Amino acid sequence: MRIRTGLAIAAIAAALSIGLAGCAQLEPVGAPVPTGSTPAEPSTDPAAAWLDGGRGIGLVTYGSSSPACTPAVQDVNADGQAVTVMLAEPDPQAICTADFAPRATYVAVPEGVDPAKDVTLSFDGAGSQGRLTLTGSSALGAPKQGAPTAGWFSPSGILLLTWGSSSCRPVVSDVVEEKAGAIVTFQTDATQMCTMDFAPRITVLGVTPPADPSGYTLALKGDHLDGEVKVVG
Repeated sequence: MRIRTGLAIAAIAAALSIGLAGCAQLEPVGAPVPTGSTPAEPSTDPAAAWLDGGRGIGLVTYGSSSPACTPAVQDVNADGQAVTVMLAEPDPQAICTADFAPRATYVAVPEGVDPAKDVTLSFDGAGSQGRLTLTGSSALGAPKQGAPTAGWFSPSGILLLTWGSSSCRPVVSDVVEEKAGAIVTFQTDATQMCTMDFAPRITVLGVTPPADPSGYTLALKGDHLDGEVKVVG
């Protein structure tokens, strides 16, 4: 049976809850444990996921979903398995929507960091500050440079990394869930004017938590992204 997933960012944010093995967890975890009669509050804690075969990390923070208001990396360095990220302050002239949604920042992993081992990720700037522990994994694969990859950052949250023009970010038009994955369709606009750079773009997806996340696959369609991507983490 297929399930059509709504694309409203607010609905995606409401479904997110940190705790899947292989995903990052904020330190310390201070939220109270819900009782059986009290529904769990949706988490808006920062989170992270491995991307690009361990060459990158997707850092999830919450705020305006406007692309111009998504935090960008100003500097990143590493000391062993400890990675520190300084986020650039947003353009004060940027027009930001008033929503409160998950948005993702691509962090290139510094040389010497082993993605098979746990990583401590500290970040500061752009109104966000925190420290996460990202569980290492030896099952991230070795994707080709520039190939799409995806990772879990919560039981229902996926980060999809694609590469292309930074001015023409992929726009999801439909998500149809299946038993072991989802079909993600993107808008295609042949008349759109795009810059000629080749940059990482991260799309946040919300799905129904699968029984077996290890076998979850995304089938991408449209916007020259056609193909299948396994979700790791």
